[in-house]
Amino acid sequence: MPLKRILLELARTKEFPEGNRHCGYEFVAPLDAKGHFDPAGWKTARDKCVVRRFWQGEDDEHGNLVHAHNRWVFSYGPGDEDDEPIFKFDRHVFVEGEYVSITEHDGTARPFRIVSVR
Repeated sequence: MPLKRILLELARTKEFPEGNRHCGYEFVAPLDAKGHFDPAGWKTARDKCVVRRFWQGEDDEHGNLVHAHNRWVFSYGPGDEDDEPIFKFDRHVFVEGEYVSITEHDGTARPFRIVSVR
């Protein structure tokens, strides 16, 4: 299963009515030909499934895509405190223009637009 680099940018929110391209995530995950996540591919390439969280005015955070407590999360270190769950990650179609919701460190679920899949 090919690994893809997926770029997400913050979509429209109350704080950012036009979204913000300086806030988002770039991560690597195995996708099938239709853009669905492949959990079996993740098992064989989990060390390559990395994430970079970038946020305007903050240092980048680097972590991994992991399966924890029956959900998919971006994790930046040991323990659950820094985990960011991705809503229905294993059911999304990762194609440009679609949206993904991620619950961030502050407990707020925010929408992100898929900007590129390469």
